Amino acid sequence: MLRHEFQPGRLVAGLFLTATGAAFAGDAGGLWETPWFAVVPLIVGGLCLAGLTAAVARGIRRRGGAES
Repeated sequence: MLRHEFQPGRLVAGLFLTATGAAFAGDAGGLWETPWFAVVPLIVGGLCLAGLTAAVARGIRRRGGAES
């Protein structure tokens, strides 16, 4: 298997998208009631947090590469 660079921003985005899917899967299964507009803060907040995480990770990588 080829190794690849760890990208924490994609991890955060995936976690929020999975949480959104789980919320609506629970609603479809009848476990709880999820309002349709609950997707907006989950997706938007998750994407903003993922962007911030990616920017911080890139800054850390740049700083670490410049010192070596």
